[in-house]
Amino acid sequence: MTPIVVDVSPAVHHRAGLGRYAAELVKALAPLLPGDLAIFYHDAGRADLFPPLDVLPARPCPLPAKPWRLRVMLADFFHRPMDALIGPARLFHATDHLLPPFRALPAVFTLHDLIFRLYPETHMPLNRWFLTLMMPRFLRRADAIIAVSECTRRDAIRWYRVPEDRIMVIYEGVDPRFRPAPPEAIAAVRARYDLPDRFILYVGTIEPRKNLPTLFAAYRIMLERWPDLGLVVGGKRGWLTRGTFRALRDLGLEGRVRFLGYVPDEDLPALYSAAAVFAFPSLYEGFGLPPLEAMACGTPVVVSDASSLPEIVGEAGLRVPPDRPDDWAAALATVLSDATLRARLRERGLQQAARFRWAEAAERTVEVYERVLRSRRTVEALHGGGARVHGQWAQGGSR
Repeated sequence: MTPIVVDVSPAVHHRAGLGRYAAELVKALAPLLPGDLAIFYHDAGRADLFPPLDVLPARPCPLPAKPWRLRVMLADFFHRPMDALIGPARLFHATDHLLPPFRALPAVFTLHDLIFRLYPETHMPLNRWFLTLMMPRFLRRADAIIAVSECTRRDAIRWYRVPEDRIMVIYEGVDPRFRPAPPEAIAAVRARYDLPDRFILYVGTIEPRKNLPTLFAAYRIMLERWPDLGLVVGGKRGWLTRGTFRALRDLGLEGRVRFLGYVPDEDLPALYSAAAVFAFPSLYEGFGLPPLEAMACGTPVVVSDASSLPEIVGEAGLRVPPDRPDDWAAALATVLSDATLRARLRERGLQQAARFRWAEAAERTVEVYERVLRSRRTVEALHGGGARVHGQWAQGGSR
């Protein structure tokens, strides 16, 4: 059977949130589409194919990220369909904020966020330029659009006037491995990373949008009351980090904040479980998976009251404006000092996280595939077999 092809480029190149989405979605799709699923990825020479990606039929492209983006952009502007590059397929699912132009191949596009437009100063200039230029074309060309939150859906409708019936919300999920870790696993991860006895935890890429200077300032305030309290940052350095580390120096916190760098997935449940509280001061999230993973591990969370985070966390965590360090210090202090509140947040967090399942996300994604394919067959029957041009069907055209 001609397969459905999913772009797993962000997964095989370990691109944080987008990578987690692509990997977990394909893992959940595989049993639903036996023998009917294949993967695509660029920069094949550097791809890390881990299970189950390593056993699925693959359509690798040798081009590294920047040449791959350039090729897609030029093909788009010069109307050069790229169906042959993907190979025989029934549908292509773009998960990497990049959709090649196709003549006849239906496409589903996952929109994670519009950060490049809402907070352009937090993006690298070349990436911002590419997405500003190409995102309207990707959204217009897709047969259906999946948004990972209501917040992202609203942003797309507001900024790009995407018709409401073309974009639907399918939430991400929490892998079952994220659950309260047993004492021996917590002890092992404490020893492995030399963790403080009691600490605040942040997990995520270090980049301007994550707003770590606010957390640093709040932590500095809290040290007056709890001089032995630790702050642990898990995640690799991203881009434009100079301001983040300047704030650390200006607050006199160099050597006090523990930076772990990239943390392997197998260590994350115990790391979350070891923390006294999880803090996520991000300015904007299309979904916001780390707070959900922390809640699934039984750790109370404090998050920004911005973008999708209130939608995802609900009443299971404390919400604070992202630009108020004093309020962050007060909220974190309340969690640390109130055992009843901690227990309540733990219970609510476990319940809230259980609502988000990759199996359900995959089932709903398959429904989108089927709807797109049915629609395509209907239109082809009406028009005698044609190709779609920017949302319209015409004989011999290209998308």
